[in-house]
Amino acid sequence: MASAAVQTYLTPEEYLTFERKAIIKHEYRKGHIVAMSGASFAHNFITLDTATGLNIQLSGGECQVAASDMRIKVPQTNSYFYPDIVVFCGEPISEDDNFDTLLNPTVIIEVLSPSTETYDRGEKFENYKQLASLQEYLLVAQDQIKVEHFSRHNSEWILTEYCNVADVVLLSSIDCELHLREVYARTQLV
Repeated sequence: MASAAVQTYLTPEEYLTFERKAIIKHEYRKGHIVAMSGASFAHNFITLDTATGLNIQLSGGECQVAASDMRIKVPQTNSYFYPDIVVFCGEPISEDDNFDTLLNPTVIIEVLSPSTETYDRGEKFENYKQLASLQEYLLVAQDQIKVEHFSRHNSEWILTEYCNVADVVLLSSIDCELHLREVYARTQLV
């Protein structure tokens, strides 16, 4: 969830120094920091229930789930983001010895908000596409039952949409299923 950008240019190193001391989270884009705002009940429930479902399925395997506070760096664009949910497989690759910035996500999930939807679909996804490790990107609506699943096939991203509460999203890169009935269980949409 983004809000107004701070108008001072920072280097990536200055951003990380600032962010590691900050009380609230900020993303970093093109030399500027953007404060992250809070989220609605629906956003939080969808994020938590989705992360929990994935965590249960991945338990004991080589892939792990992190939610909300795991910072991702896109080295090609020198940008930093906080996806709602991230899954990485194998050893996590961190930017430095602080082990708080992941470089090798396999799956990224963003729960859409009115203030971030355009950004999550556009500029943010364009940045994420630069990550060679990223295989699947999901956009989850919170005001309707709708999951947009982008999967990488060589250099192309293929979109599949799911709009029925009975639908199941297959995440082939991590061998998991997302049942929309469970994703939306605590919202008023089911």
